[in-house]
Amino acid sequence: MKRETMGNEQFIDACQEVANEVVELLREKNLSYGNSLQNPIGIFAKGEDRTRTIRVRIDDKLARFARGNMSFESEEDTVKDLLGYLIPLLVIMREDACGA
Repeated sequence: MKRETMGNEQFIDACQEVANEVVELLREKNLSYGNSLQNPIGIFAKGEDRTRTIRVRIDDKLARFARGNMSFESEEDTVKDLLGYLIPLLVIMREDACGA
């Protein structure tokens, strides 16, 4: 049986809902961990570039996913976490490109 897909407007609304969830996740993590993506503390990894720090976190998340070591979180949580790294990465890349 073929599953009926959403109309374009419904799909865009659903995407906006997910984007809002990811922004809320970012807000919660920022409160918990401080502004660690934008200003990494650099205790062990001193002098690391902000984008490199985020890329390493993305690599670690993808490596755990590829190895099947995600038993403590759902696939949906993993995807939201990845978006929660990718969105700030893009923001910081744009900020750095502007020389801010």
